[in-house]
Amino acid sequence: EIMPPPSSPKPLTKEERAVLRQWIDEGAEYQEHWSFQPIHHPQPPTPKKAEGARNSIDRFIRAKLDTHQLQPAPEADPATLIRRLSLDLTGLPPTPREVKKFERDCAKNDRAYDHLVTRLLASPHFGERWGRHWLDMARYADSNGFLGDGARPEAWRYRDWVIDSFNRDQPFDQFTIEQLAGDLLPEPTPSQLTATGFHRNAALNTEAGVDKELARFQNLADRVNTTGRVWLGFTLGCAQCHTHKYDPITIRDYYSFYAFFNNTQDKEQPGTKAQILAEVTKDRRQTYVHLGGDYARQGPDVVPASLSHLTPLKKATGTAEATRLDLARWMVSKNNPLTARVAVNHLWSRLFGTGLVATEDDFGTTGASPSHPELLDWLATEFIARGWSRKALIRLIVTSATYRQSAAHRDDLTEIDPLNRLLARQNRLRLEAEIVRDSALSVSGLLTPSIGGPSFRPPLPEDLFDVGRSKGWKASPGSERYRRSLYIITLRSTLYPLMTTFDAPDAAEACVHRDRTNSPLQALALLNEGVFIEAAEALAQRALTSPGQPLPFLFREILNRRPRAEELDRLKTFHTEQLRRFKANPQLAFDLTSEANLPPPPTFIEAAALTATARVLLNLDEFINRP
Repeated sequence: EIMPPPSSPKPLTKEERAVLRQWIDEGAEYQEHWSFQPIHHPQPPTPKKAEGARNSIDRFIRAKLDTHQLQPAPEADPATLIRRLSLDLTGLPPTPREVKKFERDCAKNDRAYDHLVTRLLASPHFGERWGRHWLDMARYADSNGFLGDGARPEAWRYRDWVIDSFNRDQPFDQFTIEQLAGDLLPEPTPSQLTATGFHRNAALNTEAGVDKELARFQNLADRVNTTGRVWLGFTLGCAQCHTHKYDPITIRDYYSFYAFFNNTQDKEQPGTKAQILAEVTKDRRQTYVHLGGDYARQGPDVVPASLSHLTPLKKATGTAEATRLDLARWMVSKNNPLTARVAVNHLWSRLFGTGLVATEDDFGTTGASPSHPELLDWLATEFIARGWSRKALIRLIVTSATYRQSAAHRDDLTEIDPLNRLLARQNRLRLEAEIVRDSALSVSGLLTPSIGGPSFRPPLPEDLFDVGRSKGWKASPGSERYRRSLYIITLRSTLYPLMTTFDAPDAAEACVHRDRTNSPLQALALLNEGVFIEAAEALAQRALTSPGQPLPFLFREILNRRPRAEELDRLKTFHTEQLRRFKANPQLAFDLTSEANLPPPPTFIEAAALTATARVLLNLDEFINRP
């Protein structure tokens, strides 16, 4: 195959061809890009210093550290480990009682950490934590988007299916097949039909006067591009208008892939409100290459096919052409070198902040090379061998010594490995938007832990809806407003401001990796957002009624550790200043303690001082970071 193709307006010159011919004559060998090569199962290496290694992951990491004359960091202390694990696996901080018990267990039982991992993986909150990661990629929302932003009152059923899938550890290959082609399985169950909501999550333009064929074309292109990014780690969209500039994906490849979705019809399942993907229609649409990405310019016709540079898809359904079910099965076949690599890279990134391949949605030639290519392939083969079990792979990662390292800064890494790609220590990570809010509700005792069900609306300022075509915002009543942030309604035209402040995606397209910014606006939100004021007030009331000193109580509840002497001194100084301030202005104290919609206690001046102190602790960098 000639590149650029003969039809290209800019073919190679004679001189350029001569240079290439000379290069070949001198022995040039073509080496396929690493991600297109078959996955192999490498033997874990033997590092120079293997002591302290807990599994094969550590052997790969430490062998790489050896080449740079680096030593791994020591293990983090038990209080740090339980906070890290709890936030990573459930998205909720541990209670002081859980921290104390774990510290005690670690002192007398070498298996205490493993038992903790088992308990957290079995928690129903695991599915909420890890389901949110997937919903980012599924561009989940409760509305259509565009100007009208019509409601999707049943969208939550897909969200709950994802949570349940993670909790029951549904194998990832089946998880994939049901989302891409659950409706094409023999006698599909209601659950399998709900799973196909993955591609119903995209924004949908239903406004009057819209060009329906253009809207359909754009919707199908979104399905192609999302499937490529999420499962293959490819920017397929670059080939929508022309042959990919860097990766071996032609425009014909793109529309052959597009053809899998071109015969999918969106309709309502009889007897329910849930919108699902219908069965393949009898009158199949012919798919064409759309020249220049223009839906109105039809080029050569194409049939459904996988990407030409990968192992061809085998049609096994007995139909005239390959279907989405064939595509889904090809995605998770052993002949596809991408899906397993991409999936384990996603899991790794959630636990270390960055994937072994830093460009999580670009495994192509312009993407980053793996920091540990042998480890990536070893994890991919282990993932498949363990039945595509996400819980098994997560357990393997979090029980490694690499994961359990301290995240403390090291001067020796500043020049050698400033981005910590070699993993000589753990990474300290700013919590995601949802987990920041959930943590505040959890430590305050306000959290409503109910799982699943329709989305809710937290309180928002009324003047936020005084512009445009806003339909208003009626806050959910009672304890509903204290549910986990995963269940906050996602309206594309009216995103909950606190979530966007902390970098939550807007559901416009698949989000494979969230940004982690650090801005003054975040500190202001932590100090002044209503949910944090309510949390601080609830903490103050608990501190007043708990045995012992209130300031150490607040510190342990919020930060999961005992305060150091100098920290406690500074906290006492601040608390004393607040007492003096509120005694001088009792009305200010009353206003603060009643602002949180909680009954002010009789000792409202002391409650106000403790509320102010709790607000400071909730605003600390330590509170909103995973250690």
